[in-house]
Amino acid sequence: MGLKIWIENGLVDQDDAKISVFDHGLLYGDGVFEGIRIYQGKIFECQAHLDRLYESAKVICLEIPMSIETMTDAMEQTIRANDVHEGYIRLIATRGIGDLGLDPFLCKGPQVIIIADNIQLYPEALYEKGMKIVSVSSVRNHPLSCPPQVKSLNYLNNILAKIEAIRAGASEGIMYNHLGFVAEATGDNVFIVKKRVIYTPPVQAGSLDGITRQVVIKLAEKQNIKVVERNLTRFDLYTADELFLTGTAAEVIGAVEMDGRKIGAGTPGAITKMLRQKFFEYARS
Repeated sequence: MGLKIWIENGLVDQDDAKISVFDHGLLYGDGVFEGIRIYQGKIFECQAHLDRLYESAKVICLEIPMSIETMTDAMEQTIRANDVHEGYIRLIATRGIGDLGLDPFLCKGPQVIIIADNIQLYPEALYEKGMKIVSVSSVRNHPLSCPPQVKSLNYLNNILAKIEAIRAGASEGIMYNHLGFVAEATGDNVFIVKKRVIYTPPVQAGSLDGITRQVVIKLAEKQNIKVVERNLTRFDLYTADELFLTGTAAEVIGAVEMDGRKIGAGTPGAITKMLRQKFFEYARS
């Protein structure tokens, strides 16, 4: 039996969930999205995700035709209809049906799509032994192009970086900005630990202000661990005591090798492990 998908104004069978070939989300990647975890049937950090979605939409002049309250209700209906207790929501707002030209203001109105399903997670063994990562040559979007803080449907920048990482035999790729500073991984935020202080790039360096990132910073500070947002270089990552990534799917995962160099002791560090456990408890509390 297929999923129930929210599209336009209600739930339809998966086979009937279709959009027009003239939707500018398809033609131009014109739209925004969010990936949101479901823990024990509840939407994780729902308000924060929706605030980011609506802010992203505002930047690209896309007016989502639902209030945040109506959107929340639609997501909850979709979760219940699919009986998802531990899973994932993909929330999408496309520009809608237009013509073959670029003008977004000729489109008939945004299209909202909500999918609730299971999620492919990293295997537990990778959390235990840590992942291998590499630097990639695909540079993060310049801030005067589509701002990196906009979670847009045009994800080619990250996809090109992911291709590089996969072809290098790595689980993730580290992306740099046009100045050479660390921005983020292809799908995750980047943190290092040095002498028991945590460092992470500021969003101004080209990173998405990840919801998991925000939670992990708060959890670290609750443990009296100092967190500093500052520009990082490859040198900082190579010489870190610990390196870990955070994201919706990954949660908190350690990286133990980068560009052929061992990070710290070559195993996930104590602070990484502690924050993974604290996040696990927080998400399911």
